[in-house]
Amino acid sequence: MERLRPRHREVHIGFTKAETQKMERLLRELGEQVLERQFCQNIAKCFNRSAGRAGKPIVKWTEVQSWLQNRAQELPNVSKNISEQQGIRPLNKALGSSEIPKEEKTGNISELEFEARSSKDGAWYDVESFLAHRSLSSGETEVRVRFVGFGAEEDEWVNVKRAVRERSVPLEHSECQNLKVGDLVLCFQERRDQAIYYDAHIIEIQRKMHDIRGCRCLFSIRYNHDNIEERVRLRRLCRRPTH
Repeated sequence: MERLRPRHREVHIGFTKAETQKMERLLRELGEQVLERQFCQNIAKCFNRSAGRAGKPIVKWTEVQSWLQNRAQELPNVSKNISEQQGIRPLNKALGSSEIPKEEKTGNISELEFEARSSKDGAWYDVESFLAHRSLSSGETEVRVRFVGFGAEEDEWVNVKRAVRERSVPLEHSECQNLKVGDLVLCFQERRDQAIYYDAHIIEIQRKMHDIRGCRCLFSIRYNHDNIEERVRLRRLCRRPTH
């Protein structure tokens, strides 16, 4: 039986259509403030968390900034005052902030609230929408989800209790000191032919001095699905939601 969500995907260079459309919309609505480093970092972080980037290279914030700078030159009406002219408040917080109007949150890649585990590869993907629900004879409930970046042919029924949770949050450099051996995290697994998210436990931490680039610590993790161990940087780890 053919997989609905193949683990092996062709690696594509550049931004996806959805990503370019989102950046262009932000540029038109918010003007040159989207060129700021923090804003570009937030955009890159959101793109990298999307299932639509599975199997593709990680987006760097400098690549986002470069694309926006080039596109801004093609849009003569983009200026620093465009947000004030349109009555839009500046976004000084990370994407997903409560400051964003509610009508922007539905179906928006950057403001997702849930993630679900695919039964096809055991990886976690952002949920675009919940389409239906059903009760099993065991008394458990399943929901049919649509994953961001995938079409209707890849919708799945998943167990609400075991395979749906609040969206994990990318860790900031300042949060590395809060991590300890034994912590459960969501890790961005990078391979030559895939890049997706799996649950993992931290088994060792090598603390290093932070520099201008941020956290330089190394985290040894063990993936829960296959017990493979890997040493990664903080940028590949996400904080699991707490209840």
